[in-house]
Amino acid sequence: MSNVLLTLNAGSSNLKFSVYELPDLIPAEHGKIEFDREHHNPLEKSLEDLITHIEENHGHRTIKMIGHRLVHGGEEFVQPIRLDDAITDKLRELIPLAPLHLPAELSAVEFIAGHYSDIPQVACFDTAFHATQSPLYKLFALPRSLAREGVLRYGFHGLSYHYISTVIEQHVLAEHREKLVVAHLGNGASMCAMKGGKSVTTTMGFTALDGLMMGTRCGELDAGVVLYLAQAKQLDISQIETLLYKQSGLLGVSEISSDVRELEASNDERAKEALELFCFRAAQKLAGLIPALNGIDGIIFTGGIGENSALVRAKIIENLQWLGAAIDTDKNQLNQTQIHAASSQLGIYVIPTNEEWMLAKQTLTTIGEQF
Repeated sequence: MSNVLLTLNAGSSNLKFSVYELPDLIPAEHGKIEFDREHHNPLEKSLEDLITHIEENHGHRTIKMIGHRLVHGGEEFVQPIRLDDAITDKLRELIPLAPLHLPAELSAVEFIAGHYSDIPQVACFDTAFHATQSPLYKLFALPRSLAREGVLRYGFHGLSYHYISTVIEQHVLAEHREKLVVAHLGNGASMCAMKGGKSVTTTMGFTALDGLMMGTRCGELDAGVVLYLAQAKQLDISQIETLLYKQSGLLGVSEISSDVRELEASNDERAKEALELFCFRAAQKLAGLIPALNGIDGIIFTGGIGENSALVRAKIIENLQWLGAAIDTDKNQLNQTQIHAASSQLGIYVIPTNEEWMLAKQTLTTIGEQF
């Protein structure tokens, strides 16, 4: 018999989970469950099966607490919080800010509250890490009435950035720590300017569609293109949403794949051009973060692409040579932690992120270790 903490990341079509042994948060199991879209209440059935699997079929573990990754906390929720009905009701009011993510995430919360009410639940927010940003950097150049309604730059990937901020001293030389840009590059991608380990500004804004070119998302886009799609192409909102979120980015430009590994292996010119554009846009957005830091001491690559693609890292840094950035080719190919050349004026690092562990840590800290 062992006590465990369960983390959940519910999406519209899959449920990611991790199990940690308490009290030391030792990883025990993780996985992803795909939903049957035709099944009645597929998320709820998946949750029930998962909890049965953990508690009955796998060493008689007892789930002592559950941590949920919630993509959006709005302006109010800037710390992990223990969930109850009143908090969940408030979170439902935020659904218009993240309609693709929050409904499924909150459905998981409500199912567990209704069927496993003895298990305490914690919400951890992907926006929370960016609450330290200046109000100036959160504004769009739109009427202030919209800002008062919550149309602001929130930023995302906060659990990843929070984790990186906790391990900077372990991996980054002292002279490179103060003014950093962390590049979380994966199918979803963003960058965060950090000063003293705190978020100053980030490339993602009101939604996770903004900023960098991504696997299937367009990133920063002239808003006039959306008007064109609606007016000239006569696409409806659902069609535009699908195009921008699921048919663009590396997939859209290459017409081959959203997977960097496949594009790197391809001899197709479209694959090469997609990667070149991805890296140029990444360097361009990184450079745009530097004024908020008033300089830069180092760059950290993380996320699936950032941790594993030597080619992408090299091409991004090639576009930043004017900063004095230089990569050691051999270290880069080996995915070593420090990959800057001796001549580089910036530190350049590769540090694996661990969003699930950070979610577990925040949950345990919020509930307390007396379980």
